[in-house]
Parts: sequence; C-alpha cells; structure tokens
Amino acid sequence: MDALVSNLVEELNCEVVFKIPLFGGIPVSESVVVTWIIMGVLLLACLILVRNLKVENPGKKQLALESAVSWLYNFFDDTMEGEGKEYYFYLMTVLVYIGFSNIIGIFGFKPPTKDLNVTATLAIMSIILIEAAGIRKKGTKGWLKSFCQPMAFILPINILELFIKPLSLCMRLFGNILGAFVIMELLKMVFPPVLPAVFSCYFDLFDGLIQAYVFVFLTSLFIKEAIE
Repeated sequence: MDALVSNLVEELNCEVVFKIPLFGGIPVSESVVVTWIIMGVLLLACLILVRNLKVENPGKKQLALESAVSWLYNFFDDTMEGEGKEYYFYLMTVLVYIGFSNIIGIFGFKPPTKDLNVTATLAIMSIILIEAAGIRKKGTKGWLKSFCQPMAFILPINILELFIKPLSLCMRLFGNILGAFVIMELLKMVFPPVLPAVFSCYFDLFDGLIQAYVFVFLTSLFIKEAIE
C-alpha cells in the first residue's frame, strides 16, 4: 500500500522541467512540455493531411480526413440542434487535444490531464465560452435576466451554478484519469503482468477517449442551454 501511495504522489507531482529566464524565471512544468509535444505532433499531422487536397477525384487520405471532420461537425450539430455553429471547431479542437492528452501515456509520457492545473484551465475556458455565448445571444441585459428564470427566488442557485459547472467539468476529467491510474496500480500489485496490460488498453485508450467525449459533450450542452 505504501508503494501505491508513493506512486500516486509521484504521479500527482508536476515537476518543473526548466525555467524561462523572464521576470525572475517562469517555471515550465512537465504537463506544459507534453502539451507542446502534442501541439507539435498535431500541427505536423495537419500539415501532412492537408497537402494536395483536391476538389475532384480525392484520394483515400483526403476522404478519411473529410469523413472524420464531417462526423465531428455532425455530432455537434445534432447535439446543439444547429445552434452556435461558430463554436463547433473550438469544441473539435478541445476534443482532439484532450483525447491525445489522455492516451499519450501509452508512449511513456505523463498525460497533461493528470495535472489539476490543466483540467481546471480547460474547465475555466469552457465556462467563459458558455457565458460569452449567452451574452452574445441575449445581450448583457438578457443574460443577467436569465439568472432570475424561471423564477426570481432561484437567483442564488443560478449564480452558484456558474461555479459548479467548471468545477464539475474539471473534477470529472481529472478524477477519471487519476482513478484509472489508481486501478492500474492496484491491478499490478494483485495480478500477473499480462492482465494489467489488457486493462491498460482499456484505461489508456477507450476510457481516455470517452472522457474527452464527455467533456466536450457537456460543454456543448451547456452552450446550447446558454443560447436558448
């Protein structure tokens, strides 16, 4: 059990890799460096995939890319019922980033989503987008008035919801990724190496992608609710 606690503390510890020599030294944590790596890989993949696109007689690579983008676009279109199309591509970007962040542990990197700062930042970005979408749709007066709907006496609950939404998004993503790590460590302690390897495929791939899906799905639902 001590080994589990030790591994858990080590996993939660976000080491400072180096410091940028500005303003007395800006610390750069491991999660930031891994995020830069993910960004670099995704940028390189985009440059490769969008080369030589054709209007007529597209190749298999282009057809696969268009199918993936169309599927994601239609998913958000169905979820938000055609509202807020300007937010679809932001949500797609977040989905791809979280998905890659959750599965990058397969390649020996610590997933950035195991850093509470990363999940909190993603949640704060989402809630800012949600409330900005509401203000843009209803105007400042209409947005403020929505806190008193459907009845004025639930105003405190609606205000509290501003803090509950990002907290739930943050802790759900962080908790599931951390929980998967704890389960894997327990399996390694109890079972032979083969069985944990099988479960690793589930937690590192399937569960990681599911959590990315849940995060953007809830964000899209909150945006739809805000602009109704």
